[in-house]
Parts: sequence; C-alpha cells; structure tokens
Amino acid sequence: MILRRNVFIPVLLFLLVGGLLYSCDNTSMQTASVIPDSVSYNFDVRPILSDKCFSCHGPDANKREAGLRLDIEDSAFKALQDNPSAHAWVPGKPDESDAFLRITTQDTSLLMPPLYSNLSLTSQEIAIIKKWIKQGARYEDHWAFVAPRKQAPPAIKKSAWPINEIDFFTLAAMEAKGFSPNEPADKERLLKRLCLDLTGLPPSVELMDAFLADTRPDAYERMVDQLLALPAYGEKMALHWLDLARYADSHGYQDDGYRTQWPWRDWVIHAFNENKPYNEFVTWQLAGDLLPDASMEQLLATAFNRNHKITEEGGVIPEEYRVMYVSDRTDLLGKGILGVTMECARCHDHKYDPFSQKEYFQLYSFFNNIREEGIESVIGGPETYAKKPMMQITNADVTNMLQFINKTDTGKMIVSVMGELDTIRPTFVLHRGEYDAPGEKVEPATPVSILPFDNSYPKNRLGLAKWLFDPKHPLTSRVYVNLLWQEFFGRGLVKTSGDFGMQGDLPSHPALLDWLAVDFREHNWDIKRLVKLMVTSATYRQSAIVSKEKLAKDPENIYLSRGPRYRIHAEFIRDLVLSSSGLLNPEIGGPSVKPYQPAGLWEGATSGRGLLSIYTQDHGAALYRRGMYTLIKRTVPPPALSIFDASNRDICEVKRLRTNTPLQALVMLNDPTVLEAARVLATKLQQEAGAPEAKIKQAFRRIVCRNPDAKETEVLVNYYQQERTTMDKSTAQKMIRVGESPLPQQADILEIASLMRVITAIYNLEETITKS
Repeated sequence: MILRRNVFIPVLLFLLVGGLLYSCDNTSMQTASVIPDSVSYNFDVRPILSDKCFSCHGPDANKREAGLRLDIEDSAFKALQDNPSAHAWVPGKPDESDAFLRITTQDTSLLMPPLYSNLSLTSQEIAIIKKWIKQGARYEDHWAFVAPRKQAPPAIKKSAWPINEIDFFTLAAMEAKGFSPNEPADKERLLKRLCLDLTGLPPSVELMDAFLADTRPDAYERMVDQLLALPAYGEKMALHWLDLARYADSHGYQDDGYRTQWPWRDWVIHAFNENKPYNEFVTWQLAGDLLPDASMEQLLATAFNRNHKITEEGGVIPEEYRVMYVSDRTDLLGKGILGVTMECARCHDHKYDPFSQKEYFQLYSFFNNIREEGIESVIGGPETYAKKPMMQITNADVTNMLQFINKTDTGKMIVSVMGELDTIRPTFVLHRGEYDAPGEKVEPATPVSILPFDNSYPKNRLGLAKWLFDPKHPLTSRVYVNLLWQEFFGRGLVKTSGDFGMQGDLPSHPALLDWLAVDFREHNWDIKRLVKLMVTSATYRQSAIVSKEKLAKDPENIYLSRGPRYRIHAEFIRDLVLSSSGLLNPEIGGPSVKPYQPAGLWEGATSGRGLLSIYTQDHGAALYRRGMYTLIKRTVPPPALSIFDASNRDICEVKRLRTNTPLQALVMLNDPTVLEAARVLATKLQQEAGAPEAKIKQAFRRIVCRNPDAKETEVLVNYYQQERTTMDKSTAQKMIRVGESPLPQQADILEIASLMRVITAIYNLEETITKS
C-alpha cells in the first residue's frame, strides 16, 4: 500500500506527544568517574584487565604471552618467566610492579598493551590500578562464580517509601547517588504498564473503569493477582522463552522446510500458567526423557533441545552438521541458563573466562549421546516435519494426557524430542572445533570455576540438571532473576544478560541481585511469586517522567529513580492493535498462522521446494491471532515483526535489540493489520450513538489506555472535522477496502473513513506502543 498524502498527521503527532520526554535506551552514562576509597578487584580492576590485558595474559594458553597470566593470583604474583627477579605485581609497591611499569612507560617498545593492539589505558584506569597495588593488590574470585548470599536489606533515609524488600536496595543506591524516587505513576498509566507486562495486552475499557473505581488500599495488588490468573499471562511469559529456546516453524538453511514444534510452544504457555517451578521447568526441558517413568508431557518438554536449525540439503557431510547441533545445545545452555559465553571455548581456551576448551567439550558431552543424524531426510512431505528422535501425538493423547495442546485436526502431529543412544557415543576435544579433528577423549563434567560436577549425580542430562539447581550453584538463579528483571524494567541488573563473565557488565545492584536469587531459590523457584514481588514494588510503580537532572546524570535509568519507559516488543504491538480494535482472536496455542504479508518475499528467497516455498495467506479468524503465533520462517522472518526487532530465532537470544527506524513508522501507517483495525474500530464507533468527540475519546482510551486531555481532544476532533469536510466518497471507498473483515452494508462510508484516519493517527502515537 502506498503511503498516503497528509501533512496533518505529522503535525498532529507532534502536538500530541509534545512535552513527553524521549527514550534513552541507547545512551550511556555520562557521570564523571571517581576513584573509590577502597579499590575492588572485582568491580574496579578486573574490568580494566579483562578489556586490555586478558587476551594475551588470560585463560587462553594458546595465546598467552611471556608465560604471564594476570587473571589468577598465583600466576600474577610469581616471578616473571623472562626476568626471575621481577614480578608483575608487588603488593603495596607499584614502582616495583613490572606490569604497572609497563603500562606507564614512555618507551613504546616496552609499553603494554603494545601499540599494534590499538588498546591503551586511560589515566583514570592507571590511577585505579596504582591504588589497588598500594592497597595490597588483593584478588577476588569473579563475583558471578561465587554463590549468592542473602544480605539484609540496607538502611535508608526515606523509610516510608519501600513497599517490599526490593525497594530498600534500590532506594539505598538512589540515595548514594543523590537521587530521590519519582512519585507513583497515575492509575491509568500504571494499569497499562502492568497489563502489558503480565499479559502482553492493553487493558479493556471495562478493566480500566473497574480499577479507577476501586479505592481499596490493596486495589493494585488485587489487580496483579487477577492478571496473573489470566491465560494470557502464560502467552506473555512464553515469548521471551521462545526467543531463548530459538523456537521457529522452519528448519532453517537453504530449503528451510516446515517443522511442527508448536506443541512444545503450547506446553511452555501451559507451564507458565500452571506456575511450574523453574527448577522443574528447566529439568523437564533438558532431561524429561531421562526422568523415571517419563510421561508424554515430560518427553514433549525436551523439544526445547531440538529447536535448533536442521539441514535438509542432500550434499552435506552428516557428521559436520550433527556436531553443529550438539554445539548449538551446549551454547544454549551456556547463554540462556548459565549466562556465560561458553561458545567462545569451542575452538580454544576462553580468552577471558576461566573455561578451557576441554571443559567446553566435557559440557558438550552431556548432549552428544542423542539418537540423531546430521542429515536424516531431504525436504518433502509430513514425514520431514520433525527429525528423529521424535514423538507422535494423536488425538487420543491430546484428550487423555496432553489437554493443553490445541490440536483441532485429525492429521499426523510429530515433534522432535530427545532420546539417548543405547550405547555411549565417545566425546573428544575437537581441534579448533572442527568435526573431523578429534583429540583427547573426555567424560561429562562441568566448568570447575562455576561449580565442580558432583559425582553422585548421573553423568547425563538429568545429572546436568541436578548440577544446575545445586544450592551452591552461583549462576542459575541469578541469571533467570536477571532475565525477568529485564522483562519488567527494560534493562537487567546485569545489562549483559547473556554474559555474566569477565567481559560482561557488572551488576548495577549486586546485593539486590543476590537477595532475589537466594529468595527465588528459598521459595521453591516460584516464578509467579517472583513476578509479583517485582511488579508490586514501589520501584516498579514509579512514574516514568524524567527530570533534566536525572536524564543528564542517569540517562539509562541504571539507578531506577523513575519507572520503566520503552517500546513494547513487536508481537505485543500487533496484539495491542488487534485487541484495541476488537479484532483479536484470543485462542491459545495451536499451529502457527500466516497473516498479511507483502507478496513475493518467500518466493524470492527459496529453493522452490517444500511447503514453505510459497506464502499462502490464512483467512478468517486465523488472521487475527496474537503475534506470538505468526509463522516464523527463518530465512524470511515476518517483516512487520522483524522491523520492530523481533528475533528470527536462528540462535538463542536473551535480549532483543531496540532500534528506531523510519521503517517502523511506515509499518504503523501502512500495514494492512493496522489499517484494518482502524477501519473496524471506526465502524463500531460510527454505529454507536453520540457526538464525534465522544467517539474519538473512546478510541483514544481503547488505544492509549487513558483519557485524553482537553488539548489532545481538541486536536483530534479538529482533524476529524477536517477529514469529514474534505474527503470525497471515492477516496473513502478506497480507504475502507483494506482487510478481509466484513463491512456492514448500511454504513456511513465518509464518517467511517474520517474516523479511520483519526484512529490511524492515534495508533501512530509514540505513547501508544510505549510502556511508560
């Protein structure tokens, strides 16, 4: 569809959003650095050494220079290999510390890092290292590899502000930086924020009315409980797990044939709605097939491990691809559940974290005993929709054991799952990670720096799951707590949510992260309880309004002195549009659907073989399913979702990008779904009694989720009147032909088209698709 001519829309949008402050997602802190009184190795020194020194003097033995390793204490303090009378660090004596002399020398032939590395230390970094040496050059274990401890909430000055324990930690950090928390958000904006976070949908007008009328002291907490109990909660929570688990509806690679993993997606939604404890949720997915007397549901959960890309190209080397599949599962465990860049140790010892290549393949070996092949079958009929090992699900299974699966037809349904070989497949360290270069044979084990593997556990995936949830494990609870915090606040307490290692960001609130991690474990890994704790905190309830001072000092809102404000995920933009218009089909689960899409995209990027070679759009109710059910073909992901930074599900993704591009404005102005929603809502309003002003106010409220103020109402009404006066019938007829939903025969075409223009403008407001 061609972008319509109308200069009034940009002016309208400018007037309506005037005065609102812009998002700061991609800006960085500008506050001046100060050398702390007590320099910490973990929080002050190690980040400098990791950035500037560890690539040559870190864990990777193959790249280590001069035999010097600076990431561990014993090596850093021993006599230097090429000068036994010297030492890299001499506690208390920077002028006798050879490493310090090398980073401060004026002799470029001796300077470290060397000039050719294009790395250098700032005067601030040098001053921190010097002070650290003077204070004894004390090393500390990496914070993320030390089991979390639950500290008592800190003392604060503004004692009336906290609602729960979270607030003590955040307020203490605010007060240390000279910030005060914002006032609570007004009820309308707070309800929209909460509904989007817990259901991915905007509140209905009826829900808004009920919440505004509820004056009980616990009205907000009651609303939280009500939303947590809705089926849509499971859908919302499932989306980030689908990204993490790289769920898609195609196999990937060139032919990119159709696959039927969607019953696993139904299970994930069901698991969140049933509030399955996180330890059980993960254990079933990693090793449900190995549980005693494993049920069909437990076996289905293991499809988590089989969501990776699978080739159907006839000319490949099978073992090469089988090794890729095993590596994919290993890397998913590292990034998605352990929060470390384990994949960096596949070809050599990790350059920054204490993971050897041998440890990588010891972890890899847990996933190396599956009854799978690198190439099983080429693209074709239903027999290729899943790859062995797989399970078949019948209608009787759905009726008797798997009632949560939305299976409406009688066709064959198969899902790729896990299944062990009858004998142990040996695992070898692969030289440079190459499938055909086996070296030392290894047994299943875990990185010692994280937590040694308990030999009382079975050396299989079930034992691996037990290791993950060992009370002494330093990462599992921290990583998931951080992922959920990221979901509700837009930024994790550890910003690099997939990397808690040496190169990752330090936690902004380390004591809070540890308190939440231990509390989560102590309360039996209860996800709904953790969610409720976060969204009922005073920290979460703050207004998102930002002062110039806070914007200058803390543009990323690291210190949480205001509420979260950022654009919602791509799928939820679609959901908001459909829900506010009344078009949304609330059906849960089932096969993925194919909504409107520009013609020719698939056909221009396909081999011409298989079910997904041609895009055949769905019709009827399937057109109005939630965004999470849109079919994802990996080689040509849904354009309207991709433009708003949705994952194409090639690999594990724990944090989406958040970009701002002109294409996003074009989607909101021209996408058939948006225009059809505007037309359907305009038709409903046109058929109701009342003046145009009342109808426009109702549209604004349904879409933006609050009442418009007088100025906003005036601008919108004027826009409607202008369109109503100047629009001709021919233009109106063209406008309302968008979409497949029927138009009533007796309808005022000019009024519908005029209202449609106004509603389209409201959909295009920044506030509409922003959580604030």
